[in-house]
Amino acid sequence: MKRSELELAIYTASQIIRQEKVLVIGSQSILGSFSETELPTRATISQEIDIAPLSDDEKESLATRIDVVAGEWSDFDYAHGFYIQGVSVKTAYLPLGWETRVVSVSPPGHSDITGLCLEPHDLSAAKLGRNEQKDREFVSALVSADLISAHVVEERILAITDPRFSPVQKDAALSFIRSLKH
Repeated sequence: MKRSELELAIYTASQIIRQEKVLVIGSQSILGSFSETELPTRATISQEIDIAPLSDDEKESLATRIDVVAGEWSDFDYAHGFYIQGVSVKTAYLPLGWETRVVSVSPPGHSDITGLCLEPHDLSAAKLGRNEQKDREFVSALVSADLISAHVVEERILAITDPRFSPVQKDAALSFIRSLKH
């Protein structure tokens, strides 16, 4: 994945749902902070960009619209070689204060459109909250490349207060990130 593809996804999702701001919460939000040339390959191999409407109804109709128009196996996917997955803002376990740390990305020539990308440490905490192998590999690659601090990720995990984030999940995330400390 490349920064230009992130920008295209932000523009496309914004047009689909007719909102000037969208939230990029998946792994490719890392491209808001670093270019693909700075990132380890493991951090940019995903072919999907998870984008959440900042305002959606209870049925998540706008997220579904993104999936239908630009999701996996859509014309957008076939044309560009990647797809946009519409998700809910509630999808990720996010640490307190994440909203104040987002990284704004506007597609070239469209300063009125903004993708709010998770700050790398917040993103890493959210990824470890899922506790999937691909997420641990993603975070490990960022720590190994000295692009994020394991200590700060640990602090962000401790700042997740979402009641869906169980003590078992939190312990697993903390155990993993502590194993990466130098």
